Amino acid sequence: MKSKSPTRSILIAATCLISAAYPCVSAAQLIPPAPAATPAGTLAYADIVDLADAAPLVAVAKIRNIIALPSDRAGAAPAGHRRLYIEANVTNLIRGDGGISPTVRYLYDAPVDGRGKVPKLKKSDVILFARRGSRPGEVQLVARDAQLPATPAYQSQLRAILSELMASGAPPRIIGVGDAFHVAGTIAGEGETQIFLRTETGDPVSLSILRRPGQAPRWAVALGEIVDEAARPPAPGSLLWYRLACSLPQTLPERSVSALQPQDAAVARADYALVIQSLGRCDRSRSGS
Repeated sequence: MKSKSPTRSILIAATCLISAAYPCVSAAQLIPPAPAATPAGTLAYADIVDLADAAPLVAVAKIRNIIALPSDRAGAAPAGHRRLYIEANVTNLIRGDGGISPTVRYLYDAPVDGRGKVPKLKKSDVILFARRGSRPGEVQLVARDAQLPATPAYQSQLRAILSELMASGAPPRIIGVGDAFHVAGTIAGEGETQIFLRTETGDPVSLSILRRPGQAPRWAVALGEIVDEAARPPAPGSLLWYRLACSLPQTLPERSVSALQPQDAAVARADYALVIQSLGRCDRSRSGS
């Protein structure tokens, strides 16, 4: 009996990987919607947090073997991409309870150039944002572009992000805006607005905006039941900033002010707009993020 070639063995393994990781789904459902290819080194802070927050496994690995899969075995890759079966040696596990296999296998949709060629990835060091597959050593990227070059800048930024994400008392995910309240002061132009936010964990998060005559409005965010007088707006490029800037709607929902008098509701809307303007844009480089 003839022995199987290495390429044929890898194709068979890739077929098993696909069927195990994505049972009974269409090709379009194999991997999350494709973002546009992004040049290395241009991902914004929010892009990195998006990937890190979604990935139970984050590792640095060196690619040792790549097979470009034929479409009849791998399903249709999005336009401008080629689906690859990759084997890589893990050199550093950054996040992942329970450890990880020293060698991992996964599918990756690589962007192609104008000639239809994929980048030369063999022997490259990459950062993988993934979840465990159904078989030992198999992982599934959390997004189509969840493989980044393992540059020192990316690794340094990623470690800082993961340190915040995994810290005790880390800011929870914001899933909406709750009730808003406004109390007018005793003199014209004085007042305080408090806006409660809804979180994934149910932990309390609120915004407070204070106005005093002759002073610029001040606002702060509180993580807890009590608003600390020393609380301040979050620093740009921090996890708390990301939770707010990348999750809050641009305008205060009408249901949040439905119980207020019209004049108080108008002030609450203006105060919320002040917070949104102060936070600034949540810039992302990945399309479809």
